Amino acid sequence: MKLVLAPMEGVVDFKMRQLLTDIGGFDLCVTEFVRVVEACLPDKVFHRFCPELHNNGYTRAGTPVRVQLLGQEANPLAENAIRAISLGSHGVDLNFGCPAKTVNKSRGGAVLLKDPEHMYTIIKAVRDAVDNDHEVSAKIRLGFDDDSNSQEIVDAVVSAGANSVAIHARTKRDGYNPPAYWEKIPPIIKNKNIAVVANGEIWQVEDALLCQKRSGCTDLMLGRGALSHPDLAKKIKAHVNNEQYNALEWEHIIYHLIHSAIHQDPAKDEKYFASRTKQWLGYLKRQYPQAIELFDEIRRLKSKEDVAGVLKKYAKAPQLDSNHNG
Repeated sequence: MKLVLAPMEGVVDFKMRQLLTDIGGFDLCVTEFVRVVEACLPDKVFHRFCPELHNNGYTRAGTPVRVQLLGQEANPLAENAIRAISLGSHGVDLNFGCPAKTVNKSRGGAVLLKDPEHMYTIIKAVRDAVDNDHEVSAKIRLGFDDDSNSQEIVDAVVSAGANSVAIHARTKRDGYNPPAYWEKIPPIIKNKNIAVVANGEIWQVEDALLCQKRSGCTDLMLGRGALSHPDLAKKIKAHVNNEQYNALEWEHIIYHLIHSAIHQDPAKDEKYFASRTKQWLGYLKRQYPQAIELFDEIRRLKSKEDVAGVLKKYAKAPQLDSNHNG
């Protein structure tokens, strides 16, 4: 099976990809979307969204990273896809799933689900532009207001020649509200010659197994579940492969947070590490009750030194064995 780390705007950036792939279990990461309007973007934009391009497109742990593009015009997207590949991206992903109102108002993201023919034009242009050695993938939802045209959406992706499609098993209207309708995936992918990745509401190993069963997909994409449960990918892989795995304790999670070097980013202001840490604790509290107490302890702190000092009190390095290396 393949486990993909989902793109999450404003959350799963370079440092978070580094942190989660250091822990391990992921086979591929997809970046936050790079917004394409008309021009072919300069190299520095791609490097800003995907610093891994300086490392041949791999995270520190060796996990390949794929640049995601978002836009509404086929030719500029194709030109920027070529640029991303030339810089070292492991394929190109196209965003048809973002539910943000600001993105949809400018005819990007999930709003394109209303027009499968236009989706086809975009995907085909990118697929024709990118050499066959590199994959072109698409991230979609079941529909916009409802799932009445979900078959047309999938047909457009397949007929345009995409190599794979990640299906977030909800509509744009559903947002991120549970449940995810995994059972709606099999009918729309039946007899389709394309790799399919199921996405949505995978918080535990049991959710992953149920998603595989109901969706008929072996490959999965993890988003919020990986943020709340940082070694979830590792646990899923161990279960599927019938391997023993010693789960990370709370102290190990804090250790990884410190060693992700989020607080050492010179490009960010003084408050960045504090705000990012508090943001992540909001996800972690779903799995670790200690996150609530830690949040209370740092909630008034703003400097990275002060926050890092508190974290170091609780951090403990995991054992350096095969179970904990990426």
